[in-house]
Amino acid sequence: MAMTIYDISQKAGVSTATVSRVLNGSGNVSPSTQKKVMDIIEEYDYIPNAFARGMGLRSLKTVGILCANSSDLFTAKAIYLLEQELQANGYESLLCCTGYNLGVKKNYLNLILSKKVDSIILVGSNFIATTELENEYINEAASHVPTMLLNASYHHPNVYSTLCDDHASMYEAASAMIRSGISDLIYIYNSNSYSGLKKLRGFQTALEENGIAHSPQNTYFYDGEPDSIEDIADFVERIAKSGVNFHGLLAADDSLAVGGIKYAQRKGLHIPEDFSVIGYNNSILTTCCTPELTSVDNCLETLTHQLVQTLLHVLAGEEMPKKVVFSGKLIERSTTRF
Repeated sequence: MAMTIYDISQKAGVSTATVSRVLNGSGNVSPSTQKKVMDIIEEYDYIPNAFARGMGLRSLKTVGILCANSSDLFTAKAIYLLEQELQANGYESLLCCTGYNLGVKKNYLNLILSKKVDSIILVGSNFIATTELENEYINEAASHVPTMLLNASYHHPNVYSTLCDDHASMYEAASAMIRSGISDLIYIYNSNSYSGLKKLRGFQTALEENGIAHSPQNTYFYDGEPDSIEDIADFVERIAKSGVNFHGLLAADDSLAVGGIKYAQRKGLHIPEDFSVIGYNNSILTTCCTPELTSVDNCLETLTHQLVQTLLHVLAGEEMPKKVVFSGKLIERSTTRF
């Protein structure tokens, strides 16, 4: 099996950050420690980056970005912000859109690694699976380069997570709606990703703590096209026609929430007097609809800035927190009355 930066650090008796500093030639390493690390690298013929070795182990200053679906509003904005941050710090980026199939994700990750990038950024929580076997491709990538996760959490050496606390954020949103006097509320979501399940659990926890039983009658999974507002409105209407009474709707994404607004307008309901709606992500959709949508701001600008800053320090050989979590903010507009 090929040696990794962790094997080198263990054999040299130093941290991975020290090994990284030696490889990057960033200084702050004693001559004796540098010799110890280089001797082991030579002994085991460890080559972290063939291109970098030919350039005196200097960085190519290129970062690979992987996303599942670049048409998603959250993802598209995240990619834009990441590329702006990277360019401002002298790094170029390579982008691959993988879709959701595990085999395709692996192939694209290997393709990006073959380009000798300095790091990998995985945008969105769809890259994190529930089993160790399905996450092995991430472990393998992290054995070569720092691997950064945006809005997901995964514990493994050389993996760094930057995320919004989706559980707490959705909990606060649902609690605010309940405090406004709405106890018959439903939740619509369209992803069982790490982030999607955190939001769902936040909603359920808010119900539990307010003495409202959560059941299949207040949580609904929408598996249709996420950008088809009419289809989402049809979906909400089918819920109502099934006999479920609700005066409030929380959604895991702004597009789902806008579908809820469309449903209310079809039925002649007054918002927020008859029907309240809260979305998530605080995307451009919140101010493009009428009435304007109350939504949870997951602080994407802050997340992307922090992720790039963490990456820059890691590439400089510094020890950094493996996980940084920010709190979302509920931005009230015209679809709620608190």
